[in-house]
Amino acid sequence: MAPHKAPDSSRRSDRSRRAIYDAALALVGESGYRRTTIEGIAARAGVGKQTIYRWWPSKAAVLMEAFLDLAARAAEEAGPQADGGADPQAGAAEYGIPDTGDLAADLKLVLRATVDELNDPLMEAPTRALTAEGIVDAKLGAEFVEKLLDPQLALYVTRLEAAKEAGQLRPDADPRIALELLIAPLTHRWLLRTLPLTHAYADTIVDYALGGLTPRP
Repeated sequence: MAPHKAPDSSRRSDRSRRAIYDAALALVGESGYRRTTIEGIAARAGVGKQTIYRWWPSKAAVLMEAFLDLAARAAEEAGPQADGGADPQAGAAEYGIPDTGDLAADLKLVLRATVDELNDPLMEAPTRALTAEGIVDAKLGAEFVEKLLDPQLALYVTRLEAAKEAGQLRPDADPRIALELLIAPLTHRWLLRTLPLTHAYADTIVDYALGGLTPRP
């Protein structure tokens, strides 16, 4: 008779954690942040709420970790070539922004990837919910910036500093302000939903940011 094998508690914990992540993201997309509860997450995940409280101190902590996990998985699936580095609202910071020597092409690649992620229903609903809640919940907003936004923005700064050293930007250009010229229009259009978010729009942002709007002699 084969010896009885004890259940793998770590595997069971991983399954439960994944179920909680999925439940939290689904609920915040369906009902919004404020209507999402620990009880609702537990019921959707098929776990006891005490399991959630054992691992996380609050609903915000669950959702933030679930969202960071989603962003990391999205970056892994895309890979370093497709990901190009950075979504200012979502995605992982592990690959960096490419440096082919062509700054415009590199930035267009990254912003096109950002457009694709912001238009992806799986990413859009939780991103929109957490972004909105972060405006009214200062603590959640600060955590969102610290854990997700700042690491992504740092990639832009690194790439733009390299471009400045290579003489592709003016010597007095502030990389932080420069990256805002790229990210802010994309985020503004996405938040307001007034016009479509497209690759062509992303390309135009790069052209305007790098070339300026005033005529050149």
